[in-house]
Amino acid sequence: MSAVMKPLSTNRERWAWYLYDFANSSYAAVVLLAVYSAYFKNEVVGGAEGTRLWGLSISIAMIVVAILSPFLGAIADFSASKKRFLLIFTSITCAFTSLLFFVQKGDIVMGMIFFILAEIGYRSAQVFYNALLTEIAAPAEIGRVSGTGWAIGSAGGVVILLIILPLIVFIKGAFIVRVSLVITGLFFAVFAVPIFLWLRERGRAQQLPAGETYFSMALQQVKSTIRTARQFREFLKFMLAVLLYDDGIIMALDFAAIIGAVLFGMNQTMLIVFVIIVQVTNVVGAYFFGILADRYGCKRTLTLSISMMILVVIWLYFNQTQTGFLIIGAFAGIAMAGVQSVSRTMVGALTPPAQSGEFYGFFSIVGRTSSFIGPAVYGWLAAEAALWYERQGVAVTSAEQMGQRIAILSIAVFLAAGLFMLRFVNEERGRATAAAYATTN
Repeated sequence: MSAVMKPLSTNRERWAWYLYDFANSSYAAVVLLAVYSAYFKNEVVGGAEGTRLWGLSISIAMIVVAILSPFLGAIADFSASKKRFLLIFTSITCAFTSLLFFVQKGDIVMGMIFFILAEIGYRSAQVFYNALLTEIAAPAEIGRVSGTGWAIGSAGGVVILLIILPLIVFIKGAFIVRVSLVITGLFFAVFAVPIFLWLRERGRAQQLPAGETYFSMALQQVKSTIRTARQFREFLKFMLAVLLYDDGIIMALDFAAIIGAVLFGMNQTMLIVFVIIVQVTNVVGAYFFGILADRYGCKRTLTLSISMMILVVIWLYFNQTQTGFLIIGAFAGIAMAGVQSVSRTMVGALTPPAQSGEFYGFFSIVGRTSSFIGPAVYGWLAAEAALWYERQGVAVTSAEQMGQRIAILSIAVFLAAGLFMLRFVNEERGRATAAAYATTN
């Protein structure tokens, strides 16, 4: 029965799915982590205001994605067009990532708009990419397949950074930093191609009733999903936990380069080395926690990975050295990979297969909600705390560093709150509910 509900895929189809993760990790590694975030903060804007505007840009993008995701997920399920939407948003990401090349010192509005559009494409595409997971993996192997995809994706982040690192080391200056964004857009586009050529979408398109449009059907389907979701109490409790702990993960990811630059004086080369370390240990973490999820369950594995991440953040707050920051990055890479890869695995486990697009759409809403709350809180805290210290007579540089440390504590608060809520989720009951629904509908 499980093979009927979740058809097994060919090796080529799985590799196509893995390679998309390999492709889109280049965006996360270069734009969010190693290059553009620090470039925007330090070169385009400058000062503590750069941190606030970076957080604001992320928040705007996430609000848009949170509004779009449930409707687009429902349309994709109804019309069997996950790949079509994936292609559209992937193209948007690749195009606007490349256009970031034109953002120079003082081009604040352009830098924000191009980044926001690239981020909308990147985050929206993940809704449909994640939804395809339930079409290529059987229930018993979904954790391993998700973890393998995350590990291969992390390797993609390492590869793109190894490509641009020599350029930035030997050809110094803002121009080569901007060129690295074009390289990233092309890298993403090239390695995304296989999923569109090799992976067969298994859903069946439904006929539109007379007088209906895809939007009206999507609206009805979203309302139906909300009603249906009430039957999936464990899924809803899990979404509440995700809303909280994912804030902490997103904050750590989106501000890692800024923390490295402000607190530990890292230049662009050192930031790239830092992110390479994070990406390499991401591979280890994704693979390791994927195995644990299949063997011991998603909830136990998530509890372990979130707890590890909280300890890492506390360590970061007290750390004073570049070397310590690099070591922290290694452990953070392991922990974050576990949290993120196992979270999407658990969604698949608690979700009726026929509604995977919708439920992953709601997962995206929750993730995007946390994505605009967390960065906004971090950016506001860092900027306001820095201004307060300046008013107390602290030097500007020292005030900015103190502001960053205050903001770091908020990461641990969100992670701890999410971990607390996770303890109320009954994974076994949630899996049974999803399986029963699939056999009776």
